[in-house]
Amino acid sequence: RGNHMIGYLKGEVAGIYEEQIVLEVGGIGYNVKMSASTLDCLHGIGEEVKIYTYLSVREDAMQLYGFLTKDDLDFFKLLIQVNGIGPKGALAILSVMTTDDLRFAILAADSKTISKAPGIGAKTAQRLIIDLKAQHGGKSVGSQHSQRVLTEAFTRITHTAYYMKVK
Repeated sequence: RGNHMIGYLKGEVAGIYEEQIVLEVGGIGYNVKMSASTLDCLHGIGEEVKIYTYLSVREDAMQLYGFLTKDDLDFFKLLIQVNGIGPKGALAILSVMTTDDLRFAILAADSKTISKAPGIGAKTAQRLIIDLKAQHGGKSVGSQHSQRVLTEAFTRITHTAYYMKVK
């Protein structure tokens, strides 16, 4: 379950830790969990950033998850809809691959690549591929531009592999 009460936070990075940052906004420090790849994109303490957020509400905790792009947030929301993948698992996936890499892995039904994320086994990766393809009628997940680019890349790879096999 998510709460869309906080669309984004814009403020100064007050601290960077292993799995989260403290973002100071109006004198309040917000703990925001982030993927390792998102944390790597931050330049350091004192940086002014806009973080798109997802508020996870459970009976024992409330936790903010943050993303530098709306696309990453949207993909996170798709991931946590898959049975067996919660916010922690979704962040683990987004820590080891970009959203574009993940789109390609889904399009190519590459569960082996997806299961490289800590805590994501082969069965969960396969379920993710099946569920996200089903939600989108078998089309790749994401923006139309990303879909076109990935479809072209997949076609080129397939043709190259075929011609290499023929020779």
